[in-house]
Amino acid sequence: MSDHMDIFFACAPGLEPTLAEECRATGFAKPRQRPGGVEIQGTWQDAWRANLDLRGAVRVLVRIGGFRAMHLAQLDKRARRFDWGAVLRPDVPVRVEATCKASRIYHAGAATQRVARAIHEELGAPIDDKATLRVLTRIEDDMVTFSIDSTGAPLHKRGHKQAVNKAPMRENLAAMFLRGCGYSGSEPVYDPMCGSGTFPIEAAEIALGLQPGRSRRFALEDLANFDADAFAGLRRDGRTQTGLRFYGSDRDAGAIEMSKANAERAGVGEITRFHKAPVSEIAPPDGPPGLVMINPPYGGRIGNKNMLYALHSSLGTRLMEQFSGWRVGLITNEGGLARATGLPFLPTGAPVAHGGLKVRLYRTDPLP
Repeated sequence: MSDHMDIFFACAPGLEPTLAEECRATGFAKPRQRPGGVEIQGTWQDAWRANLDLRGAVRVLVRIGGFRAMHLAQLDKRARRFDWGAVLRPDVPVRVEATCKASRIYHAGAATQRVARAIHEELGAPIDDKATLRVLTRIEDDMVTFSIDSTGAPLHKRGHKQAVNKAPMRENLAAMFLRGCGYSGSEPVYDPMCGSGTFPIEAAEIALGLQPGRSRRFALEDLANFDADAFAGLRRDGRTQTGLRFYGSDRDAGAIEMSKANAERAGVGEITRFHKAPVSEIAPPDGPPGLVMINPPYGGRIGNKNMLYALHSSLGTRLMEQFSGWRVGLITNEGGLARATGLPFLPTGAPVAHGGLKVRLYRTDPLP
């Protein structure tokens, strides 16, 4: 358990710097940004903790070893000698996936077949294309590297949200955009187009210090080296106290009911407030100013463009008139829609992949 391995936290491209920042804040040593994620050197215990604690990662991949192979016969022979039993159990089905790049072994399907057969014939584990547990085989420059996907279902599936509306914001993206706006759990958050409630719920969980992975199961629980007692010790049941409240409104009554139900399931019903209101009637809640966080309709997501420009203009006007002292974070794939708000946005960061689009986070300082 003390052996250090490369552990890769995958995230949406464009969010690597924000995830690296979260890793440092969560106590992971020397996170290194890589395309599509962040890498650390760590132990299996670090991989377990990452699944429970990281809000911005999509999955946690653990590199378990590898070797050089110039052709399929060599891959077959060396894969059979690999110590699969140190990580995999003979009674748990696995799925094998392979990628080949700049290597003499260039056929990913054939490589997948050889590794899968080696695991099945040497260890006895069933091979199943629908298995939750995945062995990832990467062959690059004739070097074969094996990794285990320790997560299973992606980490944005927190395990307590059932209802989602059209074009929802995934929880891990919401967490990273909140962090990108400087949110740390010490101010209120209000989403005036809350949909299924993702931003207020995520913000409330952060304020309470709740683990994002507290309600779900992980693929790592099916590994040979899994220690249930040690893992249970990493789960935190406690919550910090907060006097803050987290707010959402939407013009759709169905979205409000959805948000309330999701907040209850997440255990943050007591500190979230949702109400029906069109954008033209939004007003700041009582209490200190904080962060207005919005994922409005845009581009390929929803609807008629002219109506979207009018909506963004109305939103910006209302925020400037009513929300003095509040910061604003807005996500869109079109700079024109952001500009239509008339809000004094700061320079933007890198585009982020979201649902087949490239979106950006637009931020303001506190509004005058």
